[in-house]
Amino acid sequence: MAKNKKIMEKARPYVYLSPALISIFILTFIPIVYTVVLAFTNKSLYHMDDYSFVGFRNFIEVFTGDLRPILLPVFLWTFIFAAAICLGGYIIGLLLAILLNNKHMKEKGIYKAILVLPWALPATIATLSWQGLLNQNDGGVNKLLKAMHIINTNIPWLSDTNLARISVILVSVWFTVPFMLNTCLGALTAIPDSYYEAAKLDGASKWQMFIKITLPSLTSSSFPLLIGSFALNFNNFNGIYLLTKGNPASVSQYAGGTDILVSAGYKMTMNLYRYDLAGALSVIIFIIIGTISFVQMKVSGQFEEVD
Repeated sequence: MAKNKKIMEKARPYVYLSPALISIFILTFIPIVYTVVLAFTNKSLYHMDDYSFVGFRNFIEVFTGDLRPILLPVFLWTFIFAAAICLGGYIIGLLLAILLNNKHMKEKGIYKAILVLPWALPATIATLSWQGLLNQNDGGVNKLLKAMHIINTNIPWLSDTNLARISVILVSVWFTVPFMLNTCLGALTAIPDSYYEAAKLDGASKWQMFIKITLPSLTSSSFPLLIGSFALNFNNFNGIYLLTKGNPASVSQYAGGTDILVSAGYKMTMNLYRYDLAGALSVIIFIIIGTISFVQMKVSGQFEEVD
């Protein structure tokens, strides 16, 4: 009896964890394995049921076939897209956190509540709202700018490639700032006041205190945050698809003007039924993100042990 009770006690944590583990296995692990398997097959519109193993042919085709002309431009745009959102969101969030980290600001709770609203809103609804606001003909942004006599003709926010890219970056930064703000605010409150008091006694300016105390103190929490944010935005499918669907159209059938690698892979699957190329591209994206994240963590010293 005591032995059975001991076994039950050991098994109890796994029983509690089983719903999450089963969900992860079904919704994450199996799709990943299936995607990797498809990357080495010829599954497409012409081989939906009778697909076969083709080795590394899909990977070779990605770099040498019809995808070759757009692969590098789409990769560069994806990198710029992820880096701009990551750095832009962090810089704005840090500046706002520094402003709100003021003990003499009585109404800072109100400001915090307003600034975290983009984080509280459902992302899908908010993104679709931005799509309406940025509409060239009936969008609220153009109407406001016209009412303020800043512009005379409507700006094609989502129909011009360059403006559409700027728009998706700005909207994504708008979503990112609240998370960065809260993280930086938490890190700032953990810095002892004695550091700043000692610096003031030594005659340090506010800029010197920011460079010598604030930034170094934020490093340990900032690097994992930035790496995670970069990896997340590198695969920010919702931000692209809900706002522009990858448009405006380009000369390639595989990717539009604002498509990033992951949305290009989605189009290959849903529009062109090229499951083979989409699987190969997904594996390449995984390798790219993994490599970039590893290098960033290695350079920032995240693998070093703390004494």
